[in-house]
Amino acid sequence: MLLLSTFLISHFELFGLAQVFARLHGNVVTPPSFKTPFLYRHVRHPIYLSFLLAFWATPVMTVGHLLFSIATTIYILIAIQLEERDLIRLFGDQYRKYQKEVSMLIPLRWRRHSAGRTEST
Repeated sequence: MLLLSTFLISHFELFGLAQVFARLHGNVVTPPSFKTPFLYRHVRHPIYLSFLLAFWATPVMTVGHLLFSIATTIYILIAIQLEERDLIRLFGDQYRKYQKEVSMLIPLRWRRHSAGRTEST
């Protein structure tokens, strides 16, 4: 899920490689476009969700692993807040609408937004 998520939104742009190659070749770096392919239609942050699943899915939860999972979960939740602030700055109302329609980490069907109201499906 992690690898698929990165390629859905441009793996090379995500890691800064597209920007580096554009600059090396003297090309103008194009601003990112807002898109919601496949997994991004169900959760806003499938990459973070993938990490959380990997950190918490363990056959034996040791105290050390529990502390690691808690710390990384807190880190990811803070990172999401900072990233979403930047995405609102970059995409504005388009991202705000996406926030209303799509759940942050847990795919919830009833979050669909229609005609100004959330409806259950």
